Amino acid sequence: MSQNTVDTPNDGASPVPSADSKPEDVPAEFTDQVTEDADLEAPADGVTVCEPAKELPDSAAALAEAITLAAELTGEVESLKDEALRARAEVDNIRKRSQAEVASIRRYAVEGFARELLGVRDSLDLARGVDLSASDGDVAEKVVEGLDITLKQLDSLMEKFSIQAVEPEVGEKLDPELHQAVSTVEIDELEPNCIHQCIQKGYRLHDRLLRPAMVIVAKSPTAP
Repeated sequence: MSQNTVDTPNDGASPVPSADSKPEDVPAEFTDQVTEDADLEAPADGVTVCEPAKELPDSAAALAEAITLAAELTGEVESLKDEALRARAEVDNIRKRSQAEVASIRRYAVEGFARELLGVRDSLDLARGVDLSASDGDVAEKVVEGLDITLKQLDSLMEKFSIQAVEPEVGEKLDPELHQAVSTVEIDELEPNCIHQCIQKGYRLHDRLLRPAMVIVAKSPTAP
């Protein structure tokens, strides 16, 4: 049986290669066209080819994750608020305790001094209980001796608590920080504004003046 062939009009163009054509039988213009098409499809150097979009996450799962994260953050905020309230309450308690301690210190600051002073008070009570009407001639001597002992106790107590007497000497210059002039006297033997007599002792606690010494101050005699 003879094989039928169909003539394809070419109109003067190059023949179209068939499927059975060998590479060497393919015209050069077809191989050049294929090469050009391949060059157009290949990405140029340095150009990133976009990958296909990844699959978007499930909206329900994303919402559940957001709700869980919000709940965790809310719990942390509540925990921090609770810690802040506890810290504030602790600070308030410390402040109240400090104020109470300061008030107690101020109220009982002289406790030690008062305890030591009780011995002096007991000695004075004993001296006061002496019967001065007794015929014994040594009564006055015993009273004076008891007073001396009491004064020594008091001086020791004052020294223990840093209480110092301010007793200026005659002729000492008047010091307004320690002395208080209650009167003046005209006298030639002393320079003006010098102490002529100490009427009452003053006292200091450490460097703080408790009471100034009461003194009489000399002044220049008035001209006749």
